[in-house]
Amino acid sequence: AVLKRLAELSGRATAKVALKAREVLLQSQVPSLEERQRQMESILRASVSETVYGSGDEFRTPRYDAIKDLVVTNYYVFDVLQNFLHHAHPYVRLAALEVYVRRAYHMYNLVDFGYATEDGAPFMVHWRFILQDDSSGMFAGQIGAHSSVSDLKRIMSVSDMDFAVDKDADPEQYLRQGAMAAFDTFAQMEQHFDRLLGLISGSTEANSRAESPALGMRPPARLAPMSALTDDAKRGSSAPGRGPRYGHVLNVALQVPSDDPFDDDTWSARLREFAGAHAADLRGSGIRRLTFVLQRAGQHPGTFTFRENADFGEDTTIRHIEPGLAYQLELPRLASFDIRPCFSDNRQLHIYHAVSKQNAADSRFFVRVLVRPGRLSTTVATVDYLISETDRLLSDILDALEILAAEHPNSDCNHLFISFLPIFNLDASQFEPAYRGFLERHGKRLFRLRVTAAEIRFLVQTGGEQDMPTPFRFCIFNKSGFVPKLENYIEERDGNGEWVFRSLDSPQGAYHNTLVATPHQPKEWLQPRRYKAHIMGTTYVYDFPDLFQQAVSVQWARVAKLGGTARVQPPATLLATRELVWDDAAQALVESDREPGRNTCGMVAWVVTLHTPESPGGRRVVVVANDITFKIGSFGVDEDELFFRATQYARRHGLPRVYLSANSGARIGLADEIRELFQPCWRDDADPAQGFEYLYLSADAYAALEAREEGRVRSVITEPLTLASGEVRHRLLTIVGSADGLGVENLRGSGMIAGETSRAYTDIFTVTLVTCRSVGIGAYLVRLGQRSVQNEGQPIILTGAPALNKVLGREVYTSNLQLGGTQVMYKNGVSHLTAENDFSGICKIVRWLSFVPVTRNAPLLPVAPAMRADPVDRAIAYEPPAGPSDPRLFLAGVDTDAGWLGGFFDRGSFVETLGGWARTVVTGRARLGGIPMGVIAVESRTVENVIPADPANPTSEEQVLQEAGTVWYPNSAYKTAQAIADFNHGEQLPLMIFANWRGFSGGQRDMYFEVLKYGAYIVDALSKYRQPVFVYIIPNGELRGG
Repeated sequence: AVLKRLAELSGRATAKVALKAREVLLQSQVPSLEERQRQMESILRASVSETVYGSGDEFRTPRYDAIKDLVVTNYYVFDVLQNFLHHAHPYVRLAALEVYVRRAYHMYNLVDFGYATEDGAPFMVHWRFILQDDSSGMFAGQIGAHSSVSDLKRIMSVSDMDFAVDKDADPEQYLRQGAMAAFDTFAQMEQHFDRLLGLISGSTEANSRAESPALGMRPPARLAPMSALTDDAKRGSSAPGRGPRYGHVLNVALQVPSDDPFDDDTWSARLREFAGAHAADLRGSGIRRLTFVLQRAGQHPGTFTFRENADFGEDTTIRHIEPGLAYQLELPRLASFDIRPCFSDNRQLHIYHAVSKQNAADSRFFVRVLVRPGRLSTTVATVDYLISETDRLLSDILDALEILAAEHPNSDCNHLFISFLPIFNLDASQFEPAYRGFLERHGKRLFRLRVTAAEIRFLVQTGGEQDMPTPFRFCIFNKSGFVPKLENYIEERDGNGEWVFRSLDSPQGAYHNTLVATPHQPKEWLQPRRYKAHIMGTTYVYDFPDLFQQAVSVQWARVAKLGGTARVQPPATLLATRELVWDDAAQALVESDREPGRNTCGMVAWVVTLHTPESPGGRRVVVVANDITFKIGSFGVDEDELFFRATQYARRHGLPRVYLSANSGARIGLADEIRELFQPCWRDDADPAQGFEYLYLSADAYAALEAREEGRVRSVITEPLTLASGEVRHRLLTIVGSADGLGVENLRGSGMIAGETSRAYTDIFTVTLVTCRSVGIGAYLVRLGQRSVQNEGQPIILTGAPALNKVLGREVYTSNLQLGGTQVMYKNGVSHLTAENDFSGICKIVRWLSFVPVTRNAPLLPVAPAMRADPVDRAIAYEPPAGPSDPRLFLAGVDTDAGWLGGFFDRGSFVETLGGWARTVVTGRARLGGIPMGVIAVESRTVENVIPADPANPTSEEQVLQEAGTVWYPNSAYKTAQAIADFNHGEQLPLMIFANWRGFSGGQRDMYFEVLKYGAYIVDALSKYRQPVFVYIIPNGELRGG
């Protein structure tokens, strides 16, 4: 229990502890190696022995039914199985060989399986199976001319296909052979290797049996008999007129001596030499690949594969992976990357760290998982099995990635691939709703671990038993972190015989008509910027339009749930965007369809048309956003100008303006051209610690600067000095800089946009989302726009904690969140709402906009049909009791055991704001008969007002003040005035005040903290109110003051 709680810690300070706790938990959940060895030995012995009365135990070749559990289990077995490949008893060793082969070749159709059990020699196994064509990675050749669908039974992966051979087809095209033996020493392998090779060429006597038991999970297939093959075909030779074909495989298990240090490269070279020495014999027997499985004491088995098409050189991309499994892992799709396998405690997971061959900075993880049939209870629905199994695997994958990501912290665009090997008989349309739940359960961790794509592949028997199973692929793409794209595909052949994706969606998905074997692409050029923004805790600026579209979709879904869209369907297009770009020729902002990422400054603006439930015909909103990936989001001259012009554009057209704040304050630039040239004049050249008298440019440096600036130096103002030695120096008086916007110009721009934001608040609707840190002028813009939504973990500050610590001379503040996090800004009324992440914040802004007129002075009526959720003539069922109670229940209604008791406003319409500040007053927005209104109500219960201690003052303490209900205090009076101003400016809402006050608190402390002033602010705000104001004295309420 303690480990689980430690593993769930999420803060940066506890990241290492949580990581170690997860690692220990993972190790504790895996059965011990000794326990699994005992279980496996029991199964293997039972498969090859039987007790005969009167003669004891007799040994025989393995029974498939006895070893079937080891073949199909989802647990990793190769680490334990390697010990039994070299067991002292030859028949146990034989059973281990069969388990190894059947497990590795699970997706192939084994025709028969044979054993070589000569006395005095290592036991061996050989089998015949169907293999894909080398050149295509898919089917080997074509089916016969008279074949039909019922003649073909396929079990597919992207690179591995099983199918039956038609009676008219050339069997040589399909049937392949394999052989395997286990040797205790290298010398023993050299001695018996020719005998193993003889199993392929057919010269060694061996018993064999048909494969009916192993095929029990698959439909019966019509297969060509082995006798139909010619001797050349048995060796893998091609038909006349074609080049030689190499289709057979050879596996060798070899025990590494305990005193061998075992180095991968050393053993690879040694095995390469061995394979090269036998190359002629291998080719003569039609060997396509030779695989060595090396047992290392106390380690996972080492696997080295040597291919004929590489002159029997090693295929390093699948080192330590059984090649029979490698193709099912779709490793050819990683061709654009240099990959290195990463091993975790869960060996069912195949994880590769990949670096793009085109860009070394493109680092990512590819995770592949194969799900075997296992033991499926007949009481478990197929879809439920798929969901639970994928859920379990996803948790294991993320746990493993959590550990590996610590070794490669810059990995991005990680990719998951889960392939279910069994065939399912169900409707594939059932999958999408189920898999959407994965994002809800695992979305945060997927985003944090930079997983941007996942593919889940399964085989579905859509028709009758004689029909071919269809491979379905369910894909999830989520580059921005909050806007997942779910796409469904089937895999089928195109007109050229190539396997391609066919999209089942409308509009069609990104993979539509692309080859199934298409390699994964390196990062697009915007992805490094997107990653940089994500590392800072925000969304890349050009991904925000997608978040708005998703938020509008959520708004439609919310209204539909309330019953408001019974007669109205969402439009086909929910959002349209046009970027606002400054046109130098026209000296004006123009709407443009500029490609994302082409901005030339750290500010971006759009005109966004939202087709929302309250405005299905579309409403226009101006969105202005910092690009934190451009000079860390600082405000320079160009940024100030675009912000200013975009706000003016919104005011001119009477449109709401949304600001997405992610910045570092005003830009303080450096004149780089001077930094390279200036020198100090030390007071004492021998002791620079005494300081300098002035800074200067040498004559050569000044001449270089003059040449660079075309004969006239503008970047500095200097005073020439001639020393007694005759040396000429140019003493620096002022550094101007050759580039515009290095210093005071930015402060002028900050004042300009601050003033424009203040004017915009009184003219149009303004709201800000604090999506990342907001510093200096950025913090003032948040406050000057008044309405703000602050993301958790993103501070609003004037000066950073490190700078304050330097001023104070000691470590007082540990983070910027102490100064301006939500625990400060939401509690003091700077932030109206808080959000868990960017998408949640955008959703809250889109909902806030639903209460706001489409344009300035636009009428609130008529109400859109989608917003008429409650009938106008309904009764208000909830009545506030006498005495203290929650005022929100009267406003919004409440669910009780007896059913729903409707409140004053339409069901589901009330949204509270400023809820963390001055809690004796409740403010928000709601709808009455579909008409939006501003709401002010009174808290009748006693609340606590907590004033935190100041870390800079060691003697300060946290204060907890009790504030009685139905009384105005300085903070709640200020909150009332603030809410009235917000409803009046930009929102233009009718105001409903639910009066239940005993008056203002007039004690000494409250008089000192200006309750009189803030009470007068209420009068000021009401006197300027331009919309209707209703004062409603609630049932069992009172109005004795104020």
